[in-house]
Amino acid sequence: MKGAIDKIIALSGGDSPDELQKYLSSLKNDQVVTVSSPPSSAEGMNRRLLVYQHCIPLCESGNLQTEVVADIIGLLMLETHTLSGPSLAQLASLFVEAIKVGKMGHGKSLELFPTVLTALAACEALSYGKGELSGEEYKKQLINSLCSSRWDPQCVIHLTTMFRDVPLSLEELQFLIDKVLRMFTKLDLQEIPPLVYQLLLLSAKGCKKQVLDGIIGYFKEQDARQEEESLDLEVQSIPQDQLRHVEGTAILHIVFATRLDHDLGREFLKSFKMSYGDLCPFSAALLLSVARIQRYEEQVFDLLKGAIIKSFKDEQLQEGSKFLQDLLPRHCSVAQMILDTVKNSIFGWDHVTQGLVQLGFVLMDTFGPKPGPFGKTTEGSASIARTPAQLACKLGGQVLLHGFKMHEPIRGEILEQVLNRLITKTASPVNHYLDLFSDIVISAPMILLESSTKVTETFDHLSYLPLATVQGLLKAVQPLLKVSMSLKDALILVLRKAMFSSQLDGRKSAVIGFLLLLKNFKVLGSLVSSQCSQTISSSQIQVDVHSRYNSAANEAFCLEILSSLRRCLSQQADVRLMLYEGFYDVLRRNSQLASSIMQTLFSQLKRYYEPKQDLLPPMKLELCITAQGDQVYLQEPLAHLVSCTVHCLLWLRSMRRTADPSTDSSDDDEQEEEGYQSELQTILESMTRRMIKCEMEDFELDKSAEFSMGSSVGMKNNIYAVLVMGVYEVLMEYTFLKANYSKSHFEELMQLFNHYRKLSEILREKSGKGRVLSHKTPRSLLSLGFISTLLTALFRDSTQSREEALSVLRSNGEFVRYALSVTVQKIQQLEDTGHTDGPDGQNTDRTFHFLCDMTSVLMWRYTNIPGVVEEAGKKEKRCSLSQLCLEGLLRIFTTCQQRYPDKMGQLLSNMGTIALVSICVTEMNFFYIRQFQRALFTQLSGEEEEFNSKEAQLLVSILSVLSRQLKPGSKQFTQMITWTVKICKETSFEDPAFSKGLLSLLFNLHFLYKSPVGLLLELCQDIHCQLGDIDEDVEVEKQSNFNIVNIKTATNTAVSLLVLSQSDRMLDELDWLIARKKSCLASDKSASGEKKPMEKAVVLQLGTLLTALNELVQTALLPGICTITLLRALRRTYTTLTTLVKYVRLSALGSLRIVKLSGSHLTTQCYSFITYAQVQLSLHTHNDLNEGVFVFAKLLRETKAIPDLIFSIEQYEKYLITLSKKSKVNLMQYMKLSTSRDFRINAATLDAALQDQDNQQPTESQDAEETPEPSKKRRKQ
Repeated sequence: MKGAIDKIIALSGGDSPDELQKYLSSLKNDQVVTVSSPPSSAEGMNRRLLVYQHCIPLCESGNLQTEVVADIIGLLMLETHTLSGPSLAQLASLFVEAIKVGKMGHGKSLELFPTVLTALAACEALSYGKGELSGEEYKKQLINSLCSSRWDPQCVIHLTTMFRDVPLSLEELQFLIDKVLRMFTKLDLQEIPPLVYQLLLLSAKGCKKQVLDGIIGYFKEQDARQEEESLDLEVQSIPQDQLRHVEGTAILHIVFATRLDHDLGREFLKSFKMSYGDLCPFSAALLLSVARIQRYEEQVFDLLKGAIIKSFKDEQLQEGSKFLQDLLPRHCSVAQMILDTVKNSIFGWDHVTQGLVQLGFVLMDTFGPKPGPFGKTTEGSASIARTPAQLACKLGGQVLLHGFKMHEPIRGEILEQVLNRLITKTASPVNHYLDLFSDIVISAPMILLESSTKVTETFDHLSYLPLATVQGLLKAVQPLLKVSMSLKDALILVLRKAMFSSQLDGRKSAVIGFLLLLKNFKVLGSLVSSQCSQTISSSQIQVDVHSRYNSAANEAFCLEILSSLRRCLSQQADVRLMLYEGFYDVLRRNSQLASSIMQTLFSQLKRYYEPKQDLLPPMKLELCITAQGDQVYLQEPLAHLVSCTVHCLLWLRSMRRTADPSTDSSDDDEQEEEGYQSELQTILESMTRRMIKCEMEDFELDKSAEFSMGSSVGMKNNIYAVLVMGVYEVLMEYTFLKANYSKSHFEELMQLFNHYRKLSEILREKSGKGRVLSHKTPRSLLSLGFISTLLTALFRDSTQSREEALSVLRSNGEFVRYALSVTVQKIQQLEDTGHTDGPDGQNTDRTFHFLCDMTSVLMWRYTNIPGVVEEAGKKEKRCSLSQLCLEGLLRIFTTCQQRYPDKMGQLLSNMGTIALVSICVTEMNFFYIRQFQRALFTQLSGEEEEFNSKEAQLLVSILSVLSRQLKPGSKQFTQMITWTVKICKETSFEDPAFSKGLLSLLFNLHFLYKSPVGLLLELCQDIHCQLGDIDEDVEVEKQSNFNIVNIKTATNTAVSLLVLSQSDRMLDELDWLIARKKSCLASDKSASGEKKPMEKAVVLQLGTLLTALNELVQTALLPGICTITLLRALRRTYTTLTTLVKYVRLSALGSLRIVKLSGSHLTTQCYSFITYAQVQLSLHTHNDLNEGVFVFAKLLRETKAIPDLIFSIEQYEKYLITLSKKSKVNLMQYMKLSTSRDFRINAATLDAALQDQDNQQPTESQDAEETPEPSKKRRKQ
């Protein structure tokens, strides 16, 4: 370089300018400039600075080619270190000013700025204002000035890119990132993804959490704005599809950065873990995308599972507590965020869909229904998801269903996984997967037809699956069978094979499948029925069903199935039973099969019917059983056969009467039908007549015979008795329905009932006497529809012409009781399983209609017939009829809330006691609440000897169920709680069970009205007053807040345990609030103004709770479960106090009120109570030693609650000491420490030892245990 300069100087001093020009032209332009400006001279330095000052705007002008600009910037970067300090300062200021005025739009020259700043930082001293600064400090001032100025949106990305090469301190980096994040809103949406990319690269320097939170916060804000604008009719500022595509690109950038920088991934998961409540659709999608990285997969799904279940638990806790609702706004629903993510994923978020599928199955697998005891699955499940686990499982199903509808690539995987689970999870309930599969079939049948091979493969496993799974699966695929010949043929083949399976369940599966096919393939001419299980619209399946599956083909198909089913009539009783229960539904949906079905039943019935009219009994019972070894089994469920025949016959006759006479029907067919129908009717009437004449001996039964299930003789007698009772019931129903309110027929019905009752009483009396106890009373074979009709006839039918006939039934009190008992049994079955036995038991609409009718009758019977009439029933120590009516009403209301939650208003409006057409549901509900309140008040107004405890408990249970329909805060709800408080204050009946039910209702209402902690305190004072003090010398002041707490109810453990359980519930709320506060402190996202009300409420609530527990620890509770439960409640209270002291500021501790209450009052009393409990448990154990070592071992285990409590107290004291040091306030002045941790001290031994050491001072432990202060406190109360 020096040689070039010397040569230029020599040529310029010569006489030949041409040579100089030629030499210069051989050099490049930048070399010329550099060479001609040596840094050693001031002039050269100025010239160099001038070059920089001119080149930078030139590069930004856009007039030069990119390659030329790159060359210039490269050379300038190489020469930057030669510039002097002042020149660098001027150059840096030039950059800053250019950025401020927005002249850095292209950003090409910004690559030079980091080099300038680095060189500047290396300078020792630079003039700044009137003084000097070091190069490093000058650089900081420049960066501060730059970040504090206004940025042109066009240069934000370039500046972010540039700062990646600038060394920054942590504070500068935070300032810079905050500045960039604030610029997000000023940029065009399309510029966001590249800026996100640059920010992620910048985060390699640090502040990863700030970067991620800022990006997620921006998109969360955009989503919220989008949602607000979607409600407005005006044009949206940002098109939704554009925003979603930008979000998808940003997610891809973050996932890519996470793959390369594992610290970024860890920071993201840690941030989400601390504040799941901030979840939004964007962050949910980001989480699911990150889950594709193998090392994060398990963590992500664990986090999401935890967040979802916690969200549902939090929602449930807040919904059940007015105290929490007033303190905190409701969190955004995590479930809704997940569903919004599914909805947003339609905009090309392929990287999210796989995570959604995994999440859906994880939720369904984890939170789905679990097997019951001994691996048995429950028979029925609640139709409404209520618990957090059920809601999480339902959310998983919704995610998969919506994903299936929206994304074609994942459909095959979803379908395959659902079917695999149906096949493999044979030990667990799979109702949730069956529901999902059914929804998939309805939503996308044609897509399923494309994957029909997977469904066909599933059919091959039918005979090995549980019956409930088979039934649900086949119901779900019915729409597909109507349009897919291959699918139907495959199923028929599998079912035929299953019919000859060696496994009983396999044959049952075949029967289920064939019956479903018969119900769903209509034959031409069948009567219209509204009970089709599933329908499918023509818009969903573009196939002309009748072109391939016309009714004539269906008829041949159905008759072929019927011939297969006839083989079942020679199989086990369980298989036959399924057939008999299914024939009635088949007939109703496919009436053209009536002839074949009725002939099948007729021929089967004739096998067991004795045709000779003079022989008794009319049935061949010996053919109905079979023996194997020393065991006797039922072979033919005769009663169900007769029941099926009766119901089919009666339905056909009613249909023929109402059918249009103009319908086409051949005379031959009619004559044939009339023939077997009349013959069947003759058989049934003959059976009725002869069954009335039969005595028990005719059935080889005797009241002295053995009916125990432990021997073959007893088992045979038991089977005979159950069969005969079932036949009697079926004939009773038949006689009633054909009687047309004829007195003679009703008298026959009474004779049938008397025989039934006699047999029933003997069976009930004898069956339990053997070594092996019998099962419960067999289910009644009366149908739900008949029960509804019978109740109306017994209680509400006032038709004059029927009065005489109905008096035959009404005058028999046992028959009325029987009708009500069967009603309660049927409703109980409906509540437990969702269906009942017999006709229409599976039909939800008709079942609900019957429930409405029964509710009306039961309500009328209870409110209109006074209980005085039923004194005879009381003397016999049986349930009164009024009590049975109440039990039926309670079951109906509970069933309706579980199974038909949307129809509660319809049920109440159909009760028919008043005209409630124009009244709203709330008013209607409250009208019936008042009726039940009056009934309870009447019970409580009488003498205690006349008080019917069971009936009063049922009334309280009904009030509890109906009160759930009231809106908290409404005037009806306020009236309800006022009335309940009044009853609890004024009622003094000594009935523990009733008192517990009423107090439970009071607490449940109070939680929705306001915090019940004051109520808890008053009840604790009452219990203390009734039971007395642990110190016998102290007399407790007599006071009574609630008369319902008296000496008998307080002595009984039920009321004390209820109060303690409610204190546990309040501690749950306090723990939840403290945990929320802890998370707020961790994330620092809650303003201090919002924290203060929460802190104040926690302190007030906890203070009152401590006062209530202080009452209980002074109470002479009975030894046993109450004492142990109180010790556990105290342990938990101290755990809550410890958590509070750890995370709440001292200023929030209510002027030390909590510490004072817990120390000088509760802790002192705790030590006294521990001594009392120890003595009582020892005496209790000593008294019960004669009962065996097991009682002693049990009580020994119970005393473990004492050291647990001591540990909790000491932990609390430990953190109080820590807080005292931090706050410079002596909090331990209120605490009295104990040096002894062993409270199992023999008092006599201790006294002897102390007498030997008279000169020694008493220990601190004795002081703690003999503190007189609580006694003084109690006397003041």
